Amino acid sequence: MARPERRTMRDVRRNNQAMLLRTLYFAGPASRLELTGLTGLSAATVSSMTGDLLGENIIIGAGQVDSDGGRPRALLRVNPLYGYAIGVDVSETHVRVELFDLAMHERAKVEYVLRPARHDPELVARHILAGVDVVLSDAGVPPEQVLGVGVGVPGIVERGDGGLIHARSFGWDGVPLAALLRAGTSLPLHVENGAKAMAQAELWFGSGRGTGNAVIVLIGAGVGATVVAEGATLHGVTRSAGEWGHTKIVVGGRPCRCGGRGCLEAYIGAEAILERAGAPTHTAGWQEELAGVLASDSPVVAETLTYLGVGLANLINLLNPEQIVVGGWVGHLLGERLLPAVRAAVAENSLAQPYAATSIVLGNLGPDAVALGAATLVLEEFLSAAPAARMTAAV
Repeated sequence: MARPERRTMRDVRRNNQAMLLRTLYFAGPASRLELTGLTGLSAATVSSMTGDLLGENIIIGAGQVDSDGGRPRALLRVNPLYGYAIGVDVSETHVRVELFDLAMHERAKVEYVLRPARHDPELVARHILAGVDVVLSDAGVPPEQVLGVGVGVPGIVERGDGGLIHARSFGWDGVPLAALLRAGTSLPLHVENGAKAMAQAELWFGSGRGTGNAVIVLIGAGVGATVVAEGATLHGVTRSAGEWGHTKIVVGGRPCRCGGRGCLEAYIGAEAILERAGAPTHTAGWQEELAGVLASDSPVVAETLTYLGVGLANLINLLNPEQIVVGGWVGHLLGERLLPAVRAAVAENSLAQPYAATSIVLGNLGPDAVALGAATLVLEEFLSAAPAARMTAAV
């Protein structure tokens, strides 16, 4: 039988401070009295910890608020300029690198175009490393103020420092992207599936905020989903949970990029829609081509809505979520034009009771949601780490 883990007073203090910092980040600005109520910590503990965090410039004052009959109470918030996070979106058509402050405000951005048929790991790594240098230079931020780099990629990302990536759409099978990046930077790295990174951004800052049971779907050239149950993201044994795009909807149907047939992605992914409409696919102008197809009266549009409706209905019938958030650049193109038709197709293919309990909404973070989500991987580490483990340089 495993021995119970021994927790020292230092562990307790570190965990309490992380809870306080996280609470202040998401609920702030807040007074010490409000933090006492929100965290359940004693007033003395909150006073001591906020004093330490103020001393390290991790939190700063944010004005005052009147109290009932007493002196005004000072408000506190996380210092947005204490450090910075870099988020990277690696997709079929581009590598986008963005620099954010701790309020997740974009400070600089650069994008490199990829040919849809060429995703050499070394080329992708070079673009990421070059992009990191560019955004830091453009924003005038020294590397020592960067808390880390988050990278969102297609496919399955293995656990561990190796972070091997399996992305059939890229022709990647066990690509050590993290190792390639570490050869060119000493910044802390976090690599995650792009759909899961986008989902975290939507749950923290977007349409899914405050939702405990949800499915966030990413529809682009690839198709994926993130399942959130009771506030926790489902990863699965090999971290491959959420490969919704490779659920089968047509037995023996269209060939999919994964090597199978009849996958949902083979019907609602960008390349699949364009191919069925007879439009060019392997070009850099995918978005313009697809926008033209969706604005037309092509029967492919109605077919796509039906397939999407079936795919979302399967999620509703299987998982009974409170909310489905539709994201990804194809998801946004579909949703901006045809969200009522999407809902109608879902209703037609869902059980009535779970459908009535589910709201279907468009993600509100736009096309940069994956890069923002990748940056939240860095932010999550910052909010969870002990101050001693954080950077020492502060603004």
